[in-house]
Amino acid sequence: MQFHPNELFLIYDPQSNVGRQTKAMALDLCSHINEVDVVHEKFSPTYWKEVVGLLGVHPRELIDTSSPEFRKEGDNNYTMDGWLNVLAHHGELVKYPIVIFGQSAVHCKTPTDINKLKGKGDEKTLPHLKNYR
Repeated sequence: MQFHPNELFLIYDPQSNVGRQTKAMALDLCSHINEVDVVHEKFSPTYWKEVVGLLGVHPRELIDTSSPEFRKEGDNNYTMDGWLNVLAHHGELVKYPIVIFGQSAVHCKTPTDINKLKGKGDEKTLPHLKNYR
């Protein structure tokens, strides 16, 4: 998956407090934000696999397993593909916003977690584009 080096990709629920606060902090980090409403827009399991790989976590860690919606699904002994399918079909279960900038990603449990990405996008930005951030 390729992202533009000057664009921040925000996967979140715009109705949540943490989501709105993370977006506000994201605007301080980058002026070009590609927002994705995880509740209404669906990603394929392959896409989620790439996001999970960037985050370096197991897909289960992204899901709110205490949610009544998750409990309705029944057996929770999923394989990796099973967890990716849960993410693909039930984006509303994603606990916290996910921010991707360059080839780095962070799962923002608090809005200030986005600060972990500061300076990360500069690694792959062409020198003549760095001034346009």
